[in-house]
Amino acid sequence: MSKDQALGFGMMVASIVVILIYGWLVFLSEYSLLILKLTGFIAVAGVFGILAWIGYTLASTPPPKPIEEIEKEIEEELKKLESETQKTTTAEEGKPSTKTT
Repeated sequence: MSKDQALGFGMMVASIVVILIYGWLVFLSEYSLLILKLTGFIAVAGVFGILAWIGYTLASTPPPKPIEEIEKEIEEELKKLESETQKTTTAEEGKPSTKTT
């Protein structure tokens, strides 16, 4: 049995045990009302905790740059590269060839 299969088998057995214990606590124990209250609270707190986290992330993340601004930056970079390429090409054309045949 591979490591992943053993882990999967262990998770399956643990889940079945938890289901059986939870069923016993809810239906056969004197703590059933407390268990149901805790289950409801944990479920609601989990859902609204995730919702609060999403809200915080949306509120604290800066808005993205407008597309026009990004396009303008790209055009400026392209112009810089083109001018550098032209300068390099012009400088190379002015130099005498050092190749010997």
